[in-house]
Amino acid sequence: MGGDGTLNEAVNGLMQAGATTELATIPLGTGMDFVRTYSIPNRFEDAVRTALSGTTRTIDVGHVSYRTWDGQEAERHVANVGSVGMSAAVAQRANGMSKALGGKATFFYAMVRVFLEWQNTVVRVELDNGEQREARMHDVIVANGRWHGGAMLLAPEAEPDDGLFDVVLIGDINKRDFVTTAPKIYKGTYLAHPKVDLLRARAVTVDAAERLPIELDGEQVGTTPARFEIVPRALRIRVPA
Repeated sequence: MGGDGTLNEAVNGLMQAGATTELATIPLGTGMDFVRTYSIPNRFEDAVRTALSGTTRTIDVGHVSYRTWDGQEAERHVANVGSVGMSAAVAQRANGMSKALGGKATFFYAMVRVFLEWQNTVVRVELDNGEQREARMHDVIVANGRWHGGAMLLAPEAEPDDGLFDVVLIGDINKRDFVTTAPKIYKGTYLAHPKVDLLRARAVTVDAAERLPIELDGEQVGTTPARFEIVPRALRIRVPA
Protein backbone atom coordinates (compact mmCIF):
# COMPACT_ATOMS: atom_id res chain seq x y z
CA MET A 1 0.00 0.00 0.00
CA GLY A 2 1.70 3.18 -1.19
CA GLY A 3 3.35 4.71 -4.23
CA ASP A 4 5.91 3.52 -6.74
CA GLY A 5 8.79 3.88 -4.28
CA THR A 6 7.02 1.73 -1.70
CA LEU A 7 6.22 -0.82 -4.38
CA ASN A 8 9.91 -0.89 -5.32
CA GLU A 9 10.80 -1.73 -1.71
CA ALA A 10 8.34 -4.62 -1.72
CA VAL A 11 9.62 -5.93 -5.06
CA ASN A 12 13.21 -5.82 -3.82
CA GLY A 13 12.23 -7.73 -0.70
CA LEU A 14 10.55 -10.44 -2.75
CA MET A 15 13.43 -10.69 -5.20
CA GLN A 16 16.07 -10.90 -2.49
CA ALA A 17 14.08 -13.59 -0.69
CA GLY A 18 13.50 -15.55 -3.87
CA ALA A 19 9.81 -15.61 -3.00
CA THR A 20 7.08 -16.56 -5.45
CA THR A 21 4.39 -14.76 -3.47
CA GLU A 22 1.92 -12.80 -5.58
CA LEU A 23 2.21 -9.05 -5.12
CA ALA A 24 -0.92 -6.92 -4.96
CA THR A 25 -0.71 -3.15 -4.79
CA ILE A 26 -3.14 -0.56 -3.45
CA PRO A 27 -1.90 2.73 -4.98
CA LEU A 28 -1.68 5.60 -2.50
CA GLY A 29 1.31 7.57 -3.75
CA THR A 30 2.35 10.53 -5.87
CA GLY A 31 3.05 9.14 -9.32
CA MET A 32 1.21 5.80 -9.18
CA ASP A 33 2.68 4.92 -12.57
CA PHE A 34 3.29 1.17 -12.14
CA VAL A 35 -0.43 0.44 -11.87
CA ARG A 36 -1.30 2.26 -15.12
CA THR A 37 0.37 -0.35 -17.31
CA TYR A 38 -1.81 -3.08 -15.80
CA SER A 39 -5.06 -1.09 -15.41
CA ILE A 40 -4.98 -1.61 -11.64
CA PRO A 41 -7.58 0.86 -10.29
CA ASN A 42 -6.64 3.83 -8.09
CA ARG A 43 -9.94 3.78 -6.18
CA PHE A 44 -9.29 2.09 -2.85
CA GLU A 45 -12.24 -0.31 -2.85
CA ASP A 46 -11.57 -1.39 -6.44
CA ALA A 47 -7.87 -1.93 -5.75
CA VAL A 48 -8.74 -4.12 -2.76
CA ARG A 49 -11.14 -6.08 -4.95
CA THR A 50 -8.35 -6.64 -7.48
CA ALA A 51 -6.03 -7.82 -4.69
CA LEU A 52 -8.62 -10.31 -3.47
CA SER A 53 -10.12 -11.64 -6.66
CA GLY A 54 -7.92 -10.47 -9.55
CA THR A 55 -5.92 -12.71 -11.84
CA THR A 56 -2.16 -13.32 -11.74
CA ARG A 57 0.25 -11.94 -14.34
CA THR A 58 3.94 -12.85 -14.40
CA ILE A 59 6.22 -10.01 -15.48
CA ASP A 60 9.90 -9.25 -15.95
CA VAL A 61 11.97 -7.27 -13.46
CA GLY A 62 15.14 -5.28 -14.02
CA HIS A 63 18.34 -5.86 -12.06
CA VAL A 64 20.49 -2.73 -11.81
CA SER A 65 24.07 -2.29 -10.68
CA TYR A 66 25.30 1.25 -10.03
CA ARG A 67 27.36 3.45 -7.69
CA THR A 68 26.10 5.03 -4.52
CA TRP A 69 26.77 8.72 -3.97
CA ASP A 70 29.82 7.88 -1.86
CA GLY A 71 31.25 5.71 -4.65
CA GLN A 72 30.35 2.24 -3.37
CA GLU A 73 29.09 -0.47 -5.72
CA ALA A 74 25.40 -1.30 -5.20
CA GLU A 75 22.60 -3.23 -6.84
CA ARG A 76 18.84 -3.08 -6.81
CA HIS A 77 15.79 -4.25 -8.76
CA VAL A 78 13.39 -2.05 -10.71
CA ALA A 79 9.82 -3.05 -11.50
CA ASN A 80 8.64 -0.26 -13.74
CA VAL A 81 11.10 2.30 -15.16
CA GLY A 82 14.64 3.42 -14.46
CA SER A 83 16.44 6.38 -15.97
CA VAL A 84 19.80 8.10 -16.18
CA GLY A 85 20.14 11.85 -16.54
CA MET A 86 17.63 14.64 -16.07
CA SER A 87 14.74 12.34 -15.13
CA ALA A 88 16.63 11.26 -12.03
CA ALA A 89 17.08 14.89 -11.02
CA VAL A 90 13.36 15.48 -11.65
CA ALA A 91 12.47 12.57 -9.36
CA GLN A 92 14.64 14.03 -6.62
CA ARG A 93 13.06 17.48 -7.01
CA ALA A 94 9.50 16.10 -7.10
CA ASN A 95 10.04 13.94 -4.02
CA GLY A 96 11.12 17.01 -2.07
CA MET A 97 8.09 19.08 -3.06
CA SER A 98 4.59 19.43 -1.67
CA LYS A 99 2.16 17.02 -3.35
CA ALA A 100 -0.88 19.24 -2.78
CA LEU A 101 -1.47 19.69 -6.52
CA GLY A 102 -1.34 15.96 -7.22
CA GLY A 103 1.25 13.75 -8.83
CA LYS A 104 0.91 14.92 -12.45
CA ALA A 105 1.27 18.62 -11.67
CA THR A 106 4.07 17.99 -9.18
CA PHE A 107 6.19 16.04 -11.65
CA PHE A 108 5.54 18.46 -14.51
CA TYR A 109 6.55 21.46 -12.40
CA ALA A 110 9.67 19.63 -11.23
CA MET A 111 10.51 18.74 -14.84
CA VAL A 112 10.27 22.35 -15.99
CA ARG A 113 12.39 23.63 -13.10
CA VAL A 114 15.10 21.02 -13.57
CA PHE A 115 15.16 21.43 -17.36
CA LEU A 116 16.01 25.12 -17.02
CA GLU A 117 19.10 24.18 -14.98
CA TRP A 118 20.16 20.96 -16.69
CA GLN A 119 23.20 20.70 -18.95
CA ASN A 120 23.25 17.88 -21.50
CA THR A 121 26.42 15.79 -21.54
CA VAL A 122 28.04 13.07 -23.64
CA VAL A 123 26.65 9.68 -22.63
CA ARG A 124 27.79 6.20 -23.70
CA VAL A 125 25.10 3.54 -24.09
CA GLU A 126 25.92 -0.10 -24.88
CA LEU A 127 23.30 -2.77 -25.60
CA ASP A 128 23.73 -6.52 -25.26
CA ASN A 129 23.23 -6.94 -29.01
CA GLY A 130 26.48 -5.06 -29.63
CA GLU A 131 24.90 -1.74 -30.59
CA GLN A 132 26.60 1.31 -29.11
CA ARG A 133 25.67 4.97 -28.98
CA GLU A 134 27.83 7.84 -27.77
CA ALA A 135 26.47 11.36 -28.07
CA ARG A 136 25.32 14.37 -26.11
CA MET A 137 22.09 13.28 -24.43
CA HIS A 138 19.44 14.61 -22.15
CA ASP A 139 18.11 11.33 -20.76
CA VAL A 140 18.29 7.57 -21.06
CA ILE A 141 15.02 5.82 -20.16
CA VAL A 142 15.14 2.07 -19.45
CA ALA A 143 11.55 0.89 -19.31
CA ASN A 144 9.80 -2.32 -18.39
CA GLY A 145 6.43 -0.58 -17.90
CA ARG A 146 4.90 2.19 -19.97
CA TRP A 147 4.19 5.09 -17.62
CA HIS A 148 6.50 7.17 -15.44
CA GLY A 149 6.81 10.59 -13.82
CA GLY A 150 3.16 11.08 -12.93
CA ALA A 151 1.34 9.79 -16.05
CA MET A 152 4.04 10.46 -18.65
CA LEU A 153 3.71 7.80 -21.36
CA LEU A 154 7.47 7.41 -21.83
CA ALA A 155 7.44 3.90 -23.29
CA PRO A 156 4.06 3.41 -25.00
CA GLU A 157 5.13 0.17 -26.70
CA ALA A 158 6.76 -1.52 -23.70
CA GLU A 159 5.60 -5.04 -22.86
CA PRO A 160 6.54 -6.02 -19.28
CA ASP A 161 6.71 -9.73 -20.05
CA ASP A 162 8.59 -9.82 -23.40
CA GLY A 163 12.08 -10.25 -21.93
CA LEU A 164 13.23 -6.85 -23.23
CA PHE A 165 13.64 -3.29 -22.03
CA ASP A 166 12.36 -0.44 -24.17
CA VAL A 167 15.35 1.93 -24.15
CA VAL A 168 14.54 5.54 -25.03
CA LEU A 169 17.46 7.83 -25.83
CA ILE A 170 16.56 11.52 -25.59
CA GLY A 171 19.27 13.42 -27.40
CA ASP A 172 20.62 16.96 -27.23
CA ILE A 173 17.28 18.73 -26.94
CA ASN A 174 17.07 22.48 -26.41
CA LYS A 175 14.46 24.81 -24.95
CA ARG A 176 12.53 25.01 -28.21
CA ASP A 177 12.41 21.22 -28.42
CA PHE A 178 11.19 21.07 -24.84
CA VAL A 179 8.38 23.60 -25.30
CA THR A 180 7.05 21.94 -28.46
CA THR A 181 7.46 18.34 -27.31
CA ALA A 182 6.79 18.27 -23.54
CA PRO A 183 2.98 18.02 -23.91
CA LYS A 184 3.43 15.02 -26.22
CA ILE A 185 5.12 13.05 -23.42
CA TYR A 186 1.72 12.39 -21.87
CA LYS A 187 0.44 10.86 -25.12
CA GLY A 188 3.59 8.93 -26.02
CA THR A 189 3.82 10.73 -29.35
CA TYR A 190 7.11 12.41 -28.41
CA LEU A 191 8.91 9.33 -29.80
CA ALA A 192 8.45 10.81 -33.29
CA HIS A 193 10.87 13.64 -32.46
CA PRO A 194 14.09 13.35 -34.53
CA LYS A 195 16.24 13.64 -31.39
CA VAL A 196 14.53 10.66 -29.72
CA ASP A 197 15.43 7.03 -30.43
CA LEU A 198 13.70 3.84 -29.27
CA LEU A 199 15.82 0.69 -28.93
CA ARG A 200 15.23 -2.69 -27.29
CA ALA A 201 17.64 -4.86 -25.34
CA ARG A 202 17.97 -7.43 -22.58
CA ALA A 203 20.86 -5.53 -21.01
CA VAL A 204 21.95 -1.87 -21.15
CA THR A 205 25.09 -0.19 -19.82
CA VAL A 206 25.09 3.59 -19.35
CA ASP A 207 28.13 5.70 -18.47
CA ALA A 208 29.55 9.18 -18.91
CA ALA A 209 32.71 11.12 -18.16
CA GLU A 210 30.91 12.78 -15.26
CA ARG A 211 28.74 10.96 -12.75
CA LEU A 212 25.09 11.19 -13.76
CA PRO A 213 22.21 10.53 -11.33
CA ILE A 214 20.04 7.45 -11.79
CA GLU A 215 16.56 6.74 -10.49
CA LEU A 216 14.59 3.54 -10.15
CA ASP A 217 10.80 3.58 -9.86
CA GLY A 218 10.88 7.28 -9.01
CA GLU A 219 13.59 7.12 -6.33
CA GLN A 220 17.05 8.57 -6.90
CA VAL A 221 19.46 5.89 -5.67
CA GLY A 222 22.91 6.78 -6.97
CA THR A 223 24.98 7.49 -10.06
CA THR A 224 26.58 6.05 -13.15
CA PRO A 225 28.15 3.80 -14.25
CA ALA A 226 24.96 1.74 -14.35
CA ARG A 227 24.01 -1.59 -15.90
CA PHE A 228 20.40 -2.72 -16.37
CA GLU A 229 19.64 -6.41 -16.98
CA ILE A 230 16.29 -8.11 -17.53
CA VAL A 231 15.29 -10.87 -15.11
CA PRO A 232 12.58 -12.60 -17.17
CA ARG A 233 9.25 -13.60 -15.64
CA ALA A 234 10.51 -12.95 -12.11
CA LEU A 235 7.50 -11.33 -10.42
CA ARG A 236 3.87 -12.41 -10.03
CA ILE A 237 1.41 -9.54 -9.62
CA ARG A 238 -2.36 -9.28 -9.15
CA VAL A 239 -4.18 -7.48 -11.95
CA PRO A 240 -7.89 -7.03 -12.75
CA ALA A 241 -9.56 -10.20 -13.97
